[in-house]
Parts: sequence; C-alpha cells; structure tokens
Amino acid sequence: MDSTLVSFPELGWSFQVPRVAFYIFGKPIYWYGIIIAAAFLICVLWAMKDSTKYDLIPDTIIDLMLFAAPAAIICARIYYVVFSWSEYRDNLIDIVNLRKGGLAVYGGIIGAIVTAYFVARYKKIPTMKLFDFAIPYVALGQAIGRWGNFFNQEAFGANTSLPWGMTSSTITSYLTNKSDSIQETLGITVNPDLPVHPTFLYESLWSLLIFAFLMWMRKRKKFSGEIFCLYFISYSLGRAFIEGLRTDSLMLGNLRVSQFLSIIMIIAFSVLVIVLRNKAKNAVCEEAETEPSVYANVLKYLEEEQAAENNEQSTENLQEADNTQDVGEESGENEPANSENSQEDNEEEDNKITDSK
Repeated sequence: MDSTLVSFPELGWSFQVPRVAFYIFGKPIYWYGIIIAAAFLICVLWAMKDSTKYDLIPDTIIDLMLFAAPAAIICARIYYVVFSWSEYRDNLIDIVNLRKGGLAVYGGIIGAIVTAYFVARYKKIPTMKLFDFAIPYVALGQAIGRWGNFFNQEAFGANTSLPWGMTSSTITSYLTNKSDSIQETLGITVNPDLPVHPTFLYESLWSLLIFAFLMWMRKRKKFSGEIFCLYFISYSLGRAFIEGLRTDSLMLGNLRVSQFLSIIMIIAFSVLVIVLRNKAKNAVCEEAETEPSVYANVLKYLEEEQAAENNEQSTENLQEADNTQDVGEESGENEPANSENSQEDNEEEDNKITDSK
C-alpha cells in the first residue's frame, strides 16, 4: 500500500501513514474520503439525537444532510479550483478528481449554509433556529475531517522548532519543489530538511474547542442567530492565525484568501453580535418596565394581604362596639323596673309600721 513515513523528531515518534485504506475491484479507497464520510455520519447521528430537544424532528436533519453534504463538497471543490486555477487550466479533468484532495473549508461552509436556508424555508422552520442548532456540528465535522489532511500529508505549515514539529518524504518533496514560489508569494524561507507546523492538527483541536463552546452556548444564547455568529467569530479567529503559518494557502495576488476572509468575518459578525445583543437587552428592559417584576408582585401580594387583615380587624372592632351598645341598652330598660319594685317595697314597709302602731 501507498504509505509515508511520518516523523516527529523532537518527540522521537515515527510511523507509517497509508493514504489507501483498502481496494475495491482494484480501485483504491483513500483514508481522506473515509474520514470525510465519517465526519458527516457522526455529525448527522449526533444532530438527530439532539434534534427533539430543540423542537426539531430527526427527519429534518436527514433531509438537510442529504442536500447540504453534496452542496458543501461541490462548493468546497469549486472554491479550491477557482483560487488554484493554474493547477487545473491545462488538465480540466482533474477538477472532478477528488482523490487528490483539494477541498476548501470556506467553500463548503458557504454551500452548506445556502442549502440549509432553502431547506428551512421549505420545511417552514425559522432560518436562524435551524442555523443555531446545526452550526456546532459543522465545527465537529471540521475537527474530524482535518485528519484527512494528515493522511494525505497536506495542509502543513512552515518550519518550526516546537517539539511537535513533523516531517515526511511528502513534506520534504513539496518544500523542495515549492520553496521558490513560497518565498516569492508568502515571503517565507523554508528548509525542506527541517520539521514543519502540523497546522491540520491545530485546526482540528481548535474546531473541537469551538464545538464544545457552541454546544454550551446553545442553551444560553441571548438572541436568535447568536450561535451562528459565534461560530464564524471563533472559527475565523483561529483560522486567521493558523492560515498565517501555512505554506499552501490559496492566494489572490499577495493575499491569503482564507486569512483575508477570516478577518472580514471576525469584524462583520462581531459588530452583528454587539448590535443584536444590545437590541435584545433593550427589549428585556422595555418588557421589565411594562410588566411588574417578581419582586414587585410579591410586595403587591403582601400589601393586599395586610389590607385584608386590616379590613377584617376593623370589621371585628365594629361588631364588638355594636354588641357593647346593645348590652348597654338592655341594662337601661331594666333600671325603671327595679325602681318601681323598690317603691313598692317601701310602701309595704310603711304600712307595716302603721299597723304596729
């Protein structure tokens, strides 16, 4: 099998990395394709498992991937070919030969987003609701898919003295053949005999961190579309830095296309997040002004309870006063009767005295 000896000299690691996984009817099946397919599959299964928690049905995820996956691959390839036209203009058949690699991440993202928009419209799902749900799995797919570059021995950086610097015969050959153009276009001097940055690994680890962050933020977002924006800000931050280390950047004149696009994305989506967060905050404040707070409701309840107790006490006091008055009136009615009885007793006593005389 076609394999390459990959070494990490400072770590003392060295092992064979095959490009071909196996053969079917004499046709090689490359690890690059297997890893990309595995990334799609893992993301779909994970998204289907989580979909019901966000009022989505698993069938929506399947439909989305059935359309988005081919669109992402086609757009990723078109993006790569457009900015590497010198490699294909004399051999157009190679444009459709994905076995050699050559997929641009930003192109794939653009294709997937456009497809997701139309799927959301067709399914009558709020667009940003679907984007916020789905975008973390894009980061997961990138974290997995970047290992396809490792098996192809591509997407590496310039020379480094860091402990994890790597080298291989493929890397040495590439730097030997491209050293002059790298110097001319990027202004970087490379030594084919020295280790290079494993930039595929940097982006894989960065994408994995983004996935974890977005999954955590998805339940804490302040406005619809925030997770979508945060993906582009966080991914572009890492990509702008990592792209600056690479020696195989897609170029537009003297500009690294992906680095330039990353900077634009960081600025645009950062402004968008600030504006929409302030808008969401103002909406909450307005709602708080028009609707009483929980604390105010509690105070109002306590005041009503106190007023009810006061009314009840006042009623009891009035009833007691009425009862006292009634008793007084009854006592007044009995006094004349007692006076008449006393007078009669006195007259009887006088009569007895007269008789005795």
